[in-house]
Amino acid sequence: MMSTPLPSRICVSCGRSFAWRKKWARDWESVRYCSQACRRSGVGETDRSLESVIVKLLEAGAGNHSICPSDAARRMSPEKWAELLEPARRAARRLAAAGRVEIIQNGRPVNPDRARGEIRIRACAKPR
Repeated sequence: MMSTPLPSRICVSCGRSFAWRKKWARDWESVRYCSQACRRSGVGETDRSLESVIVKLLEAGAGNHSICPSDAARRMSPEKWAELLEPARRAARRLAAAGRVEIIQNGRPVNPDRARGEIRIRACAKPR
């Protein structure tokens, strides 16, 4: 028996994909977050600022330039950049879900949901 794949969405907070769950059957159309933690944290001003910094850093680079999430975190707060590292990774995943950047490891694009360890961010190649 072949099962059909469950519908999925991208969490507006962390940028990871999540699949339909039975408990969401009545209100699947309004589900925006993958977990209570993402619902609590939401997307705030700092998160939007990190997205903006990532885009600006990539625009300032040349060609196939890539950056580390820590570059954006350091640009936002040189003293407390470590606290912004995970929010910078989330910002990169949201941008990747929107098709604005790619998450890469070892020079190759990877699925942001499955990327573990060090990642880099680069602008998506513009279609010709």
